[in-house]
Amino acid sequence: MRLHKPLVPATLIKRYKRFLADVELADGSTLTVHCPNPGAMTSCSEPGRPVWISDSENPSRKLRYTLEMIRMGRSWVGVNTANPNPAVEGFIRAGKIPELAGYDELRREVKTGDSRLDLRLRDASPGRPDCFVEVKSSSLRVGAHAAFPDAVTVRGRKHLDELESLVADGRRGVIFFFISRSDCRRFRPADEVDPAYGETLRRVLASGVEALAYRMRFSTRGIHLVDRLPIDL
Repeated sequence: MRLHKPLVPATLIKRYKRFLADVELADGSTLTVHCPNPGAMTSCSEPGRPVWISDSENPSRKLRYTLEMIRMGRSWVGVNTANPNPAVEGFIRAGKIPELAGYDELRREVKTGDSRLDLRLRDASPGRPDCFVEVKSSSLRVGAHAAFPDAVTVRGRKHLDELESLVADGRRGVIFFFISRSDCRRFRPADEVDPAYGETLRRVLASGVEALAYRMRFSTRGIHLVDRLPIDL
């Protein structure tokens, strides 16, 4: 998936108030940019790190620029949580995710029960159940593991409950962990951050919900799918 907006190099000064970040440009000037990430951004918001910001090219927008990725060690880490859903959709359509391949129809933002899940896959062939996919962006690194979540998420647990209900009704439910950095080798729930999420994840997986964790590589050329990671529960 390509990042279509022009990218500008900068250095992170600080991220604050959840949705704001101050950066320094190459000429020494500073900007306040939009940080589209509601999480804690633990392990990917260190001041002084190189970042890329995107230019909306809209001078009337309150914050014209958006924080897209930050360099942590050898890996660029994607921090714009608006990117994972269209990226996963593109990879599915391109047949790059074997576990989600072969469906005839893909719909976004499908309402189910009290929730709205990210994707629904449907096959015209009789007998193949619809597949509902919820995408979660994981930028947290703990040792060699990518982990999720990086903040307590009641909404995330609600999505797991909805997937479990769909599976009980004969549909297919998949929680897709989008690993937005390439320097992790495995995935696990972040029990030290939100033990209730980890407990819920284990329960729904035992009841038939499927979990996929795919590692991504970010660059100025776009988002590249690397491989599927093992999940440790």
